[in-house]
Amino acid sequence: MPIEVFSRFEKKYVVTREQMEFLREQISEYMYADKHNKDGKMYNIANIYYDTKEDLLIGRSIEKPKYKEKLRLRSYGVPELDDKVFLEIKKKYKGLVNKRRTTLKLRDAYKFVDEGIRPGETEYTNKQVMNELEYFLKLYDLEPKVYITYDRYAYFSKTDNDFRLTFDTNIKTRRTDLRLEAGGYGDLLMGEDFWLMEVKSLYSFPLWFVKLLSDNQIYSKSFSKYGNEYRAYIKNQEELLNV
Repeated sequence: MPIEVFSRFEKKYVVTREQMEFLREQISEYMYADKHNKDGKMYNIANIYYDTKEDLLIGRSIEKPKYKEKLRLRSYGVPELDDKVFLEIKKKYKGLVNKRRTTLKLRDAYKFVDEGIRPGETEYTNKQVMNELEYFLKLYDLEPKVYITYDRYAYFSKTDNDFRLTFDTNIKTRRTDLRLEAGGYGDLLMGEDFWLMEVKSLYSFPLWFVKLLSDNQIYSKSFSKYGNEYRAYIKNQEELLNV
């Protein structure tokens, strides 16, 4: 069963393709690839982010407060309506990320978020997380805002299950046709030669990895997929008004 409740610190880095390939080669001694990266291929992740009509959640988030939260619906690959997906709350307090998610069928997830119809309990739903999601949905009047998809390489430490590393590329977004089953098309969020690397751990990063970054002058950078998409969207809207 996938992990449904976990906390960790995350750091992000924007790297070139050359840096990504170099890092993947260097970490092979210490990390192993995610089982979904079969034969060295990337796997796809797709998300729908929800927000209020006034974009309250993302508006708060980009102000970088001590505490922020968001709701998203996530699939691995392009799902059908009866396929299982994840509905999750992502919270961040003083840099510590907490995720709480449950598995639902896609059609049931839509009914839950859009209509407030809570699905019956199954062997794959997490009752406590469902209660928290129900409260979140009552607290905010949410609607689907943006679709974000990307392809990923993921790695786990051979000695520390808590240390994880991911490389995301082909990040695409759209603000229409907000359905996971519609497939992964949209506008590129960043250039094709750049990758978003995320480092995730509840504890400090291993020394070998810190040294690897330092020796190659790779530095962390604040980067939120939804946040960057929202900034680009607002800028585009302002430009349209000024035409």
